[in-house]
Amino acid sequence: MAGPVTSGPVLVASDLDRTLIYSSAALTLTVPDEEAPRLLCVEVYAGRPLSYLTETAAALLTELGETEAAVFVPTTTRTRAQYQRINLPGPAPAYAICANGGHLLVDGVSDPDWHARVLARLADECAPLDEVRAHLEAAADPLWVRKHRVAEDLFAYLVVERELLPEDWVKELAVWAENRGWTVSLQGRKIYAVPKPLTKSAAMREVARRTGAGLTLAAGDSLLDADLLLAADRGWRPGHGELADSGWAAPTVTPLPERGVAAGERIVREFLSACR
Repeated sequence: MAGPVTSGPVLVASDLDRTLIYSSAALTLTVPDEEAPRLLCVEVYAGRPLSYLTETAAALLTELGETEAAVFVPTTTRTRAQYQRINLPGPAPAYAICANGGHLLVDGVSDPDWHARVLARLADECAPLDEVRAHLEAAADPLWVRKHRVAEDLFAYLVVERELLPEDWVKELAVWAENRGWTVSLQGRKIYAVPKPLTKSAAMREVARRTGAGLTLAAGDSLLDADLLLAADRGWRPGHGELADSGWAAPTVTPLPERGVAAGERIVREFLSACR
């Protein structure tokens, strides 16, 4: 494939969990054990290994990070503390997007001006976090909720037992949230309630502006990645996750057949190919 003709670097903005990195439960290893790929642990939590990618993906990601024509930007709904647990292979990224766009890290430090702009927009355009948090506390049944959490004072999420979760509860929550300028996403055991103006795409555009990027690439698996994929010139989604399960598609987004950690490897390979 011919390399891109651009006037600036290629910005590569990728979701992390279940896109580039995978917990043991999300690996989706379908081959016999003796044929399974070698894995590299890239996150430890409470003294235990938590997230992985294949060793091949690690080598490809290192190559991507060392490519002068590319700017790799980890892009995640994780809080800053959760992101900083991850030790990705390759050079440390100059930029990272955390809290679904609420924090733009520059050399590991949150840009205060960007964060202030985000807070001002949230105050103007959607219901306050306290209202949403109170609704979640009242509407969620302790029978299937394990944890109530607020992330960076920006959005809220629940940790639930999926097998006990009522079938229509998330849909009902989404309707309630829609009328208040919020969106809802179910990812694994977590139900996220996120303000609509809090987007990965807005932060990606800011990094593109700062770096003078001539081409933007993106990857993601969940509803919270849809705006990121649509904002990029080219995107990829794995064969698993909210977007795949719903059949979500867009002209500039390539759906991949691979699922689990194999999809992560394929995505990095696609990024590299597009940067050459």
